[in-house]
Amino acid sequence: MAQTPAALPTSEHSTANPAGLDADVLVVATRTEGEGESRRARIAAPALAAKVVKALEEAAAAVGHTGKATSAVRVPAPNGVKARAVVLTGLGALDAEALAAAEPETLEAVRRAAGAALGSLTGLGSAVAAVPGEGADLAEAWTVGALLGAYRYTAYLSEAEGRGPVARLVISAGREAAEAFSRGEVIARATAATRDLVNQPPRDLFPASFAEAVSARAGELKKAKIRVEVLDEAQLAAKGFGGHTGVGQGSPRGPRLVKLSYAPRKAGRHLALVGKGITFDSGGLSLKPAASMEEMKSDMAGAAAAAHALFAIAELGLPLKVTAWLALAENMPSGTAQRPSDVITIYGGKTVEVTNTDAEGRLVLADALVAAQEEKPDLVVDIATLTGAQIVALGNRTSGVMGTESARNTVVLASEASGEQIWPMPIPEELIRSFDSNTADLKNAGGRAGGMLAAGAFLREFVEEGIDWAHLDIAGPSFNSESAHGYTGKGGTGVPVRTLVEVAALLAES
Repeated sequence: MAQTPAALPTSEHSTANPAGLDADVLVVATRTEGEGESRRARIAAPALAAKVVKALEEAAAAVGHTGKATSAVRVPAPNGVKARAVVLTGLGALDAEALAAAEPETLEAVRRAAGAALGSLTGLGSAVAAVPGEGADLAEAWTVGALLGAYRYTAYLSEAEGRGPVARLVISAGREAAEAFSRGEVIARATAATRDLVNQPPRDLFPASFAEAVSARAGELKKAKIRVEVLDEAQLAAKGFGGHTGVGQGSPRGPRLVKLSYAPRKAGRHLALVGKGITFDSGGLSLKPAASMEEMKSDMAGAAAAAHALFAIAELGLPLKVTAWLALAENMPSGTAQRPSDVITIYGGKTVEVTNTDAEGRLVLADALVAAQEEKPDLVVDIATLTGAQIVALGNRTSGVMGTESARNTVVLASEASGEQIWPMPIPEELIRSFDSNTADLKNAGGRAGGMLAAGAFLREFVEEGIDWAHLDIAGPSFNSESAHGYTGKGGTGVPVRTLVEVAALLAES
């Protein structure tokens, strides 16, 4: 049984018939059959006996449950089920053939159904979740969805009893699903650990403590032999990391640049992940409005995702080298803060006139991007909560990806497999002109038009020709301030850890 964060249940795989397992709740998927008033729920759980299936379908009809996507309802357990109750969770209009084919859209429906069911359960001792079909892909998707739906952030509750996740989760699936369960468990735990960091209050999560947290996690993965290097504010200044130094100089809690390295013996390719890690963004002297600061503890979500994606890749033993560069700083206003019209020198020598201290993420990212390329990786992916323009363009659930065509396509392909919503976007050539400066090589803030794309144009100035590079803007999708949906609760989401793991798998295969 794997060790998990306190915000997740312990989890295990069982090949036993789910109806015979003792638990508080048995989770069973349903699919919609029919149209209009004739719609009804059909049970999707091949391991259950016919008489149990019939009883559950009758119970669903009695309470008006039709299998609508992500609807979840609790009914009494019928004869033949050892659990005290059954949660029916909807897959939507999927037929048996669609479940058997396990296409990406189907797998995402499975994740969401499992997440909705576990999200409806709080404070219980145990749950058994029956995979709605056969095959490894379904088992992995069901595991990921169930664990992420069960996630609760309880670290700061004075009394967490009755508000935490299900204590124990059993995934019921055939023997062939054992490896898929383990992979799903690793990915879900890495996503949950990212959520934990994003949810942590900025009083306690700052550059130094962030570096300590990821160093501790690297130390736990002894077999992977992950190497950790941390540059503090003095070292950053001495080495010329002007982005970090400038952004972090307004805070007494100085910046850090963390490099995590995973390099297995059979590594053929090299993936570099670069994560924006602003542990709190006040806007600096270009101060944000008060309401705009409420969620700015999440401005380090890119760095959190980069770190925990690397840890998941290492746990899964993927045969490629991965480095994660975590660009950490706290952007605060003070007498020592950088001023609009200051000029800083990014690592590598380019100068930037700071016209807006609230456009700070691109400055620390520029430092780390240049450093990451010194090792000539095969693919560089940066991840950042970079612009409010991303939310305006794509909403709160879809990230934008820009960069070289091949890198951008790889990320989109990976997102289709992971179920995370990522949309390809261009970087129009003319947008770089908005960063023209009379004082320095560039200024850090351009015009309002196409702000997400313009930020990509700025970052591209720090990417060498010939480097395969993708820029992911996750400003909206990294933090859910709305109601829970599917396997996503309120707060940190863990986006895009799952996609980054798929990117690594694709690169390793190529």
